[in-house]
Amino acid sequence: MSMAVGLAPATSPLPAHATPAVVVRRGSSAPYGWQILTVRSGDNLSDIAITHRSTVGALVARNHLSDGGRFLAIGKQLWVPRTSPAPASAAAIAARTATYVVRSGDTLGSIAAHFKVSLPTLYSLNKISRAAYIQPGQRINLPATAARATAKTGASAAVTTTTIKVRSGDTLSAIAIRQGVTQASLLKANGLSVRSVLQIGQSLKVVTPVKKADSSNTFAGRTYPAAIVNAASANRAYLANHSAPSRTQTKAMITSAAQRHGLDPSLALAISWQESGWDQRQVSVANAIGAMQVIPSSGVWASELAGRRLNLLNAQDNITAGMVILRSLTRSAHSQEEAIAGYYQGLDSVQKDGMFPDTKAYVKSILLLKSQM
Repeated sequence: MSMAVGLAPATSPLPAHATPAVVVRRGSSAPYGWQILTVRSGDNLSDIAITHRSTVGALVARNHLSDGGRFLAIGKQLWVPRTSPAPASAAAIAARTATYVVRSGDTLGSIAAHFKVSLPTLYSLNKISRAAYIQPGQRINLPATAARATAKTGASAAVTTTTIKVRSGDTLSAIAIRQGVTQASLLKANGLSVRSVLQIGQSLKVVTPVKKADSSNTFAGRTYPAAIVNAASANRAYLANHSAPSRTQTKAMITSAAQRHGLDPSLALAISWQESGWDQRQVSVANAIGAMQVIPSSGVWASELAGRRLNLLNAQDNITAGMVILRSLTRSAHSQEEAIAGYYQGLDSVQKDGMFPDTKAYVKSILLLKSQM
């Protein structure tokens, strides 16, 4: 995943007697400030809260709604949280900054490391605090010189090609995660399309940039701080040493959870298969966890949507997190394809920038898998 709020990652393996959990640190109810929304026909406070990543209680308190928000008049103006930082003056920043769109698994630390800028610089340019969290699709301002230098370095980087064999249960997304490349890169290197069927024993070319340093903290062209990589390793080790449902059991759990949340089970199953192969033990270097590959920051958002703390290391909670996120996306997106793209790229980014090439491939793959479920 795609997405896109915070179960902070475990920083060391958990002892056997401990309750598996990811630590939650709640942030401000409106980390980017408030804005005015005008109520339209069909709006209700619950849907408004979900769309703006808030809660009914927070909206009732901010707007002093004496009736608890049960009756909203069309045309009424409400204060709602911004879902991203308020835009700075375009004229003031255009000459000295570039924009980076946050992808699933990104942190401010990983972005700073990738573009070789300091965290205080990012805080200042984006007018956000150290306690703020970022969401897939959010735009982050960077020094233009740093963005140009990174792009120039990347353009001239050498690559190496290796050959691997397809194993039982492999999918293109699973191979991409294992090899630290994008699915789009695999498709291009092997002349495949998202409709191609893999065969056990089939040879695939994997093209990766040549790196001078260890790449264990790099995935899909992004380098993650040691804290994120260590948290992912700790969570991976924990899951490897504790029981997890089989793929058959996970499939049944996803089907049941999708039905409870009013989702098409075939869509939920397709996304989970693409993300993890229905494997709760999957943890990416970006600390995307479990069957639904939910990153800790999205886990906090999912907890707020679910109305309780969700533990991403628990298979049922992980699936629930994926379901409530997908439900929110389907309610806010204009089409099923846009909702799927939002799970991977971030809905705000999809609606503002359109689907990136790898996002389009992801959506096509999900729709094909969905038709086969």
